[in-house]
Amino acid sequence: MKLDNTIAAVVTGGASGLGEGTARAIAATGAKVALFDLNAEKGEAIAAEIGGVFCQVDVTDDASVAAAFEKARAAHGQERLTVNCAGIATGQKTVSRKKDTGEIKAHDMAQFERTVRVNLFGTFRVLSQSAAGMVTLEPMADGERGLIVNTASVAAQDGQIGQAAYSASKGGVYAMTLPIARDLAQEGVRCNTILPGIMWTPMMAGMDQKIQDALAAAIPFPSRLGTPDDYASLVLELARNVYINGECIRLDGAIRLAPR
Repeated sequence: MKLDNTIAAVVTGGASGLGEGTARAIAATGAKVALFDLNAEKGEAIAAEIGGVFCQVDVTDDASVAAAFEKARAAHGQERLTVNCAGIATGQKTVSRKKDTGEIKAHDMAQFERTVRVNLFGTFRVLSQSAAGMVTLEPMADGERGLIVNTASVAAQDGQIGQAAYSASKGGVYAMTLPIARDLAQEGVRCNTILPGIMWTPMMAGMDQKIQDALAAAIPFPSRLGTPDDYASLVLELARNVYINGECIRLDGAIRLAPR
């Protein structure tokens, strides 16, 4: 897929972090970008900067996602590229013990369910609605109609202590990639997933510099945190190379997460 002004794209989580970096990179190719996010203030500002459109959306709600696609398509036409970056990070042990009282507490199921609803169900909700639109398009010269890129995490493969909910949600994204690619193969729609490692995001920026430095030092090479530009670069390559399909790619500087 050659990204240019004939291509419409959707990026969820586009108001910050990996999503923002991806939206900016796609817009730089000339493609028309719709940002899906809850943060209207930030989303509207970024959309104005890149000449895109902002759609406020809750990825856990069918109607909200449908309304966002309706707005995006009214502005730019049917999207050929959708990148799912919206997600939340949570942490809690399967069983916790209070240090002062010894009280034992099971994992908060509301938190577990919300993590899966946002990261897994939200990803599938967006991609399925997007794919339903993509398959109506005329195929391009190479037979392709569209591309879906999802975001999992290296925690899908080597989750740490306290990441049961997060790893389950991202593991689901990882596991559904190939079946989705197979489902959509006859329609000329590809599906791939990126598994980021330790990335520099707004959440990371709030951590003490010593912690950031320690995390960077643990990455074999290059020994630095991943960036939104690193992620966006891979999205652009996935768009360019039509032969990459049904693949899950680690973007992690060769790190393998320790238990804690």
